[in-house]
Amino acid sequence: QVQLVESGGGLVQAGGSLRLSCAASGRTISARAMGWFRQAPGKERDFVASINWSGGITYYADSVKGRFTISKDNAKNTMYLQMASLKPEDTAVYFCAISPSSRTSINIKDYNSWGQGTQVTVSS
Repeated sequence: QVQLVESGGGLVQAGGSLRLSCAASGRTISARAMGWFRQAPGKERDFVASINWSGGITYYADSVKGRFTISKDNAKNTMYLQMASLKPEDTAVYFCAISPSSRTSINIKDYNSWGQGTQVTVSS
C-alpha cells in the first residue's frame, strides 16, 4: 500500500501562488496515474487535476484550467500542483490520490489511496 502526504498549503492573497507537493512512500508511483481533488466546507470532494503514469497526459477541471499545473517526478516519487492566480473560490482542503491504473482519470472512484489533505485559503 502506498502512503501519500501532502504539503505546501497555506494562506495566500488573491492573485498569489502556491505549490502543493504529494510525497509517496511504500511503493513507487512511476507506473501509476495520480490526481488532485479539493473539498470546500459543506461541499463534495471535486476533481482538480490528474496526470498519467509518465506525466505526458494531464486533465484539468475547467475552473482551474490555465491557472494550475500538475506534474509528476517519478524519480522523487512526488507529484506537484503549481497554483497561480489564486481566487477566493479556490479555498479548500486539497487531497492527492493515486490510481491502481497507469491511465489518468477525472473520476474520484478510480483512485484507491488518498493523502490526509492540506488546507489552502485564499483571502480577497
